[in-house]
Amino acid sequence: MSTIDLAVIGGSGLYKFPGLENVTRHTVDTPYGAASGDVVIGDFAGRRVAFLARHDESHTLPPHRVNYRANLWALHSLGARRVIGVNAVGGIRGDMGPRVIVVPDQLIDYTHGRFTSFCDVDGAEVKHIDFSEPYTESLRQRLLAAAREANIGVIGSGCYGATQGPRLETRAEIARMKRDGCDLVGMTGMPEASLARELELEYACLALVANFAAGCGDEAEISIDEIFAHLAAATAEVPRILAAMLKS
Repeated sequence: MSTIDLAVIGGSGLYKFPGLENVTRHTVDTPYGAASGDVVIGDFAGRRVAFLARHDESHTLPPHRVNYRANLWALHSLGARRVIGVNAVGGIRGDMGPRVIVVPDQLIDYTHGRFTSFCDVDGAEVKHIDFSEPYTESLRQRLLAAAREANIGVIGSGCYGATQGPRLETRAEIARMKRDGCDLVGMTGMPEASLARELELEYACLALVANFAAGCGDEAEISIDEIFAHLAAATAEVPRILAAMLKS
């Protein structure tokens, strides 16, 4: 198999990768069960790109039931060494409203009951990874440079708070997260980032703001229809950013 130059994990609203050509589909058996779906590999911007829909291509998997271990293992086994996670998020900070794109540099994990490590099987090597900086800084900087090259405005830092889902958060929960220092709230940022680190993969996040989090905007109620409209607009910019990165 040809070298994979970049792997992309698509979140809500990104179930197929636009512009991917000469595609092949790969069903990967992993020691951790089934991945979210087939890994699709093809040509994009002159490079080999692998794509995996985190929630399945029909969005059948809620955040707490995604097999994050199988997903990362499948990409790694096919030869991926750099991974971009595309995540739909809510904005907590005032400048992170709908349709804004953020490349976060920190995160806080509020999830529970998920398999968070490849060490969670009998006989596995125990790894105490350094997770001080949860995203690969060099890959983050490449994303930021690519966005500038593509003339797409992004915010270059922020703290992602990962919640359990699939429900949206209460106003009180978001207020607590704001006190904790979170700028964004999402449901899929962990354990994806830490599992990538265990496999020694380069990993960075493109966070697409679909809505203001509870109590942070003017809306009395968050509309799911509006969320997906905002998400579609932000998602349309993702291939342009990644094309610029791959061409650099």
